[in-house]
Amino acid sequence: MDTLPHPLPAEKLPAAQPTGTDPRLDAQFAFLNEADRLKSVLRATTLCDGSRRENSGEHSWHLALYAMVLADQAPEGVRIDRVIRMLILHDLVEIDTGDVPIHSAGGQAHASSDTIQAEQRAAGRIFGLLPADQATAFRALWDEFEASETPDAVFAKSLDRVQPVLANLQSGGGTWSSYNVTWDQLTARVGQKIARGAPRIWDWVAAKARPWFDHRG
Repeated sequence: MDTLPHPLPAEKLPAAQPTGTDPRLDAQFAFLNEADRLKSVLRATTLCDGSRRENSGEHSWHLALYAMVLADQAPEGVRIDRVIRMLILHDLVEIDTGDVPIHSAGGQAHASSDTIQAEQRAAGRIFGLLPADQATAFRALWDEFEASETPDAVFAKSLDRVQPVLANLQSGGGTWSSYNVTWDQLTARVGQKIARGAPRIWDWVAAKARPWFDHRG
């Protein structure tokens, strides 16, 4: 005759949790809700039609699309899936630091030790909202992008630099006019990084951009 299994002793039963309570989901949604703030961070660069400044959330989405479309321009061995993940995460620190335009303050503020330290603190706080395993993985991708040493990160950084150039071209100059950017400045601060990871893209972009600077004098 079959017998029913004995119930577990009360002390071994899993603790009941209120409906809708899950520590991992709590952390994941806390991070996702915080990430929504990136949509309110305005960048110096305008939309291509010049109608308004883009926000950093839009910039990150556009860069992910750049990576998908321009994947055939990536050097051999670059993993576009990793590039996309880097680009989605790379500007989340601007929730705390805001956008620091590459052509502002003579280009010094963008790479200053103060800016770098502020971004490191922001990365610790924002990625720290996630469960530990995801916090570690996401922060590692962000650090890899910032260091710009691996093939994936170099290509991702190239796309990050090229997108504002295209926006400025489409909007009639954009931040180049606002910051009185010269061709030499563009080449030094932007062009070299684009060419490092995507030389064919830089050749194409440079041919489009140079006439604007030559005409401006």
